[in-house]
Amino acid sequence: MPSSQIPSIQLHGRTYNLPQRPTVIICIDGFDPEYLQQGIEDGILPNLASFLKSGFHVTADCAMPSLTNPNNLSIITGTPTSIHGISGNYYLDKETGEEHMIVDDKTMRGTTILAKMADAGVRVTAITAKDKLRRIINHGLSPSKNSICFSAQCANESTISEHGIDNVEQWLGKSTPPQYSGELSLFVLDAGIKLLQEDRADLFYLTLSDYIQHKYAPGSKESNQFMQDIDFRIGIFIHLGAIVAVTGDHGMSDKSDPEGRSNVLFLEDFLYSRWPLAGTRVICPISDPFVKHHGALGGFVRVYLGDCSVIQEMITACRQLPEVETALTGPEAAEVFEMPRDREGDLVVISKKGFVIGSRRDEHDLSLLGEQRLRSHGGLSEQKVPLLRSSFESQGDSLGVRRWRNFDVFDLALNY
Repeated sequence: MPSSQIPSIQLHGRTYNLPQRPTVIICIDGFDPEYLQQGIEDGILPNLASFLKSGFHVTADCAMPSLTNPNNLSIITGTPTSIHGISGNYYLDKETGEEHMIVDDKTMRGTTILAKMADAGVRVTAITAKDKLRRIINHGLSPSKNSICFSAQCANESTISEHGIDNVEQWLGKSTPPQYSGELSLFVLDAGIKLLQEDRADLFYLTLSDYIQHKYAPGSKESNQFMQDIDFRIGIFIHLGAIVAVTGDHGMSDKSDPEGRSNVLFLEDFLYSRWPLAGTRVICPISDPFVKHHGALGGFVRVYLGDCSVIQEMITACRQLPEVETALTGPEAAEVFEMPRDREGDLVVISKKGFVIGSRRDEHDLSLLGEQRLRSHGGLSEQKVPLLRSSFESQGDSLGVRRWRNFDVFDLALNY
């Protein structure tokens, strides 16, 4: 059918064709390009390697900050965070002064590609590893629209009335996985495969957990096995006749020195020592219910001030710190990184690749890491992620020239 005759939906100025065959979009949480490169070099990712030969592959940029919630929302809206409004996992309400974890879609602006597709009669399945994401991604989906949306984390609690499916453990033949495990992600893919085998969905969004990537570097036995397990399941989707597109929500970097000590700048402690009367509060937007593997330490923080008269002095001081990549006023950061200006801090500080930034030392429990090196994300150094599609007919050289973003993945999967 000519593309002009394919039914489509529009959202945020972009057009998306309705799927003409089963279409599976996978977000590998913490999918740093090094995992793909190392796995292909080691010969353990035959299906993803085939994407590079006969499909489509570029290294794309994720939305900033390079965190889970903002990027999953950007992926399913096709926009930067300035449009959908969620620019962190955790935020400070400037009107009330209260801190909040984002666990649902209440602060989201607009709607999603998934919701628009469901409204157009497409059978949508969205499965997440983490339940906090499920309650965001579920926006506009309901069993009455033939939508299925549940999390691996709470698979044993799924009901027809809320999630569009029940008795998931019995149906899949697997127990609900531990929250901190690679199995949490594999459960998502296995459930997607079974739904495809049963012809219960047309469009799949499957988003995983970065537990393994936070713990294990590319090329390690554990990360290689995890990536191999993902690749095997991607092969099943292809065998079942699906178009498969894969990207990541963010990359991942080692944040420790050669002796294994975490490279942390406790920014609120530093700022208080220099400007004790400025009313400084540092918010770490990486904070979420899964803090065990990163200690709520990432590469991007927001600073809120009671006294903004010292902000330029703070910026100058922060830029001189060896751990800092850049420091900007909130409005400057919102403009540069396409974030919602009205929800930005007074100051944004981003770390260099090998470092993380925290608030106060007493707010972060690094003992939860055990003997593991700290690996984390949030900054510019974790903005690069792979963007791939299983089969692809060349549309000209201009596709390789454009700046690709991870939130182009629905466009890539549905329009080419």
